[in-house]
Amino acid sequence: MTTITPQDPELGPTTDNSPAPQENSQVTPEVGLGSVERVRQRLSRELPPEALITDRTRLRTYECDGLLHYRVTPALVVLAHDAAMIQAAVRACADERVPFVARGSGTGLSGGALPHADGVLIVTSQLRTIHEVSPDDQRAVVDPGVINLKVSEASRPHGYYFAPDPSSQQICSVGGNVAENSGGAHCLKYGFTTTHVLSVDLVAPDGETVTLGTRAPDAPGYDLLGTVVGSEGTLGVATSVTVRLVRTPETVKTLLAGFRSTDDAGAATSAIIGAGIVPAAIEMMDALAIEAAEAAVSCGYPAGAGAVLVVELDGPVAEVDHEFAQVERMCEENGSFERRVAVDDADRAAIWRGRKSAFAAVGRISPDYIVQDGVIPRTALAEVLHQMGELARERGVRVANVFHAGDGNLHPLVLFDESVPGQGEQAEEVSGAILDLCLQHGGSITGEHGVGSDKAKHMPKMFTEDDLDTMQLVRCAFDPAGIANPGKIYPTPRLCGERPGRRTEAHPAQQAGLAEVF
Repeated sequence: MTTITPQDPELGPTTDNSPAPQENSQVTPEVGLGSVERVRQRLSRELPPEALITDRTRLRTYECDGLLHYRVTPALVVLAHDAAMIQAAVRACADERVPFVARGSGTGLSGGALPHADGVLIVTSQLRTIHEVSPDDQRAVVDPGVINLKVSEASRPHGYYFAPDPSSQQICSVGGNVAENSGGAHCLKYGFTTTHVLSVDLVAPDGETVTLGTRAPDAPGYDLLGTVVGSEGTLGVATSVTVRLVRTPETVKTLLAGFRSTDDAGAATSAIIGAGIVPAAIEMMDALAIEAAEAAVSCGYPAGAGAVLVVELDGPVAEVDHEFAQVERMCEENGSFERRVAVDDADRAAIWRGRKSAFAAVGRISPDYIVQDGVIPRTALAEVLHQMGELARERGVRVANVFHAGDGNLHPLVLFDESVPGQGEQAEEVSGAILDLCLQHGGSITGEHGVGSDKAKHMPKMFTEDDLDTMQLVRCAFDPAGIANPGKIYPTPRLCGERPGRRTEAHPAQQAGLAEVF
């Protein structure tokens, strides 16, 4: 099938510090982009003036998402207020073959919402209506811009909540959760966003609307909803989401346990999971992450700890009491020197404050940092942490660790100072080497942050060309013009999915026998 490689001199790489879309448009000027100006003129007639941003200074507000290392100023921003405005923007882009990128709250950590320099950024954060909370069938219908935590706040009086809880749940949007298939501390027991989405209203890349899934579970036919959830905006833009609500547990118990080392904390984690206990969450922080959290929020974690575990169990009282006693014993048997049990909700929030602030807290001990996201088998935890420590020492880079220990989802924080020449590149190298470690131990290059712009170059390490081509065929089925979030997920500029723009003749790579058009 497609034979273009990331090293193809004709086409160049798609991801580096320079964003892929810019590189692509420079390398193949013969494949002309559509006219953003014509899109702007059309939308200025169809949308209210306040919905369009063209001022250069205001456009720069949207030049990156939560991954600050990559920045691209969009050509045009559309601040959508409703589904019709999203559809109008996508239709205009489709007619002009102009690339578009959807953005929720902009908290993504893989550059998935990085704008296209020659395209339109469609911002959905102003669609914040919760249309329905139905305790009778445990459903809620929400706009894509609704803040994650707001769904639980609206459901809680009825005895329910929305289970996916990324660290950014106070600001991240449900639409963004759908795009990235977000997880969170409690996905060990409750699963990722895809487990909790029943249907999505979608504006497809050609501007048509479609509803995928149903209010009832297990819709017949191919699982197109499962395909869209986690597709990072490459298959369309969500305009409404029906989510499943989870019953508020009868009781919740939270334990903070201090250990001398990550080895001891990892051994306790393995013992708990090995005993058949499935906590709602098991989170681990190492000494450097604890130092950052203490500096930021004075969380009061055990002094001298080389690692801490936050273990939370929920469910029926009798079951939780029985398993919690086992968890405490296993922590003690594996070297925990201090344990604290939350006595009420305020105490529980105090324990979680250190963990949930960890990413931002690292800013207290380092001017810049990369939040990495990789997955390993839980049984390889100790070995991989050792190897990461050796890697950091060899390269002279500090790495703090905050992660979901129960399912082996690592979040190493690679610290550096961008003002020091070379440190940014060195941190990138270490960050990539950590993903290599994950793959060497049978893991994955991402757990819950997505591939985006940041990890597209690592995809060939995990998948064969046939694998990638098959995925690309799916993308082409939704978006044959290649205008929906181009340059994301896939490392090579395959002709169908990665090439925004109209073609009047065969692509030079196709003529040279280097590639096929899907």
